[in-house]
Amino acid sequence: MNRKRTAIAVAAAGTVAGVTGLVLIASPAGANEAPPVLPPISAQALVQSVLDTKVPAMDGAVELQNNIGLPVPGLPQSSGSGEIAHVYSDGQGRGRIALKQGGAERTIVQDGTTTWLWNSADRSVVKYRNGDTAAKQHDQVSDPTTAAQTIVGKIQQDSVITVDGTARVAGRPVYQLVLTPKPTERTLLREVRVSVDADTRLPVRVEVLANGQSEPALEVGFTTFNAGAPDPSLFTFTPPAGAKVTDGTSAVRDEKERTDLFNAVNGKFVGEGWDTVFTGKVPASLLSTQASKDPNRGPVDVTGLLSRLGKPVTGPFGSGYVISTKVGTALITTDGRVAVGAVPQQVLVEALGAK
Repeated sequence: MNRKRTAIAVAAAGTVAGVTGLVLIASPAGANEAPPVLPPISAQALVQSVLDTKVPAMDGAVELQNNIGLPVPGLPQSSGSGEIAHVYSDGQGRGRIALKQGGAERTIVQDGTTTWLWNSADRSVVKYRNGDTAAKQHDQVSDPTTAAQTIVGKIQQDSVITVDGTARVAGRPVYQLVLTPKPTERTLLREVRVSVDADTRLPVRVEVLANGQSEPALEVGFTTFNAGAPDPSLFTFTPPAGAKVTDGTSAVRDEKERTDLFNAVNGKFVGEGWDTVFTGKVPASLLSTQASKDPNRGPVDVTGLLSRLGKPVTGPFGSGYVISTKVGTALITTDGRVAVGAVPQQVLVEALGAK
């Protein structure tokens, strides 16, 4: 997969996933605060400083505002949804994240040798050895700049990059780094705005703005940011009495099953830049009623779900459903073809026709 397509996998259908990763390092700006006076810096110099920075000892509360226009599992569904996580780092590779999920909490602890995932809802613990593939997917707790560095480093290839003044985030002075699609890009996204802490050069706010929208479709960030080492006891974890502890090997196997399913759709990327589209094909049987793996739920009517979330459409692709949000579009045909991107519907139709 080339750099451009990897970037757009985050910016398009992966927008939510990418920004969810960024939830560990983003922050909303303070209201009615005078912008600070900071030394001038070029866009490229600011980008490079973001790519080079390391997370210091710190902790902070994270808030997310979701105005995408589509229910997304794991994300609050409307703006002003409040604090969803608290992040801690010792600056030496150890960290902790406490994620709120309804009335439950998921805690991720990286103690330097092991990554622990605790789910209070079912009192389960998954234990990963550092270096395991699955553990690395959760390792943003020890290096929460990784997601932002990946996106900024790759999406700059297809963007006009500017520094749009300064602001304050959780009381800290920041530069406003703006990535805008080049004029040739056919995308629903207007810009991605990243606030960069002037002192640490951590990306401390991310806003995704769609065309025709004055407010961010998605915004994540710290409401508080405290520099300095947190209590060292936060970076140790002992499974609670009675908790079910699972070795990460089984989690790796579960991930392999998901990867095999992903590969089974025969997915590919069509196009370049911000308007890259992911296409694939799933068995048509999956679009019919099927049993849920959750024993507490009945069968899932996938076609009924599609009709509720989207609208029926016809075209050169045949018939199907289109699901539209502020930041992306998905087209699912009745014969199982799928196209997803941060683009208008017509771009998806063209992608399905590409050989």
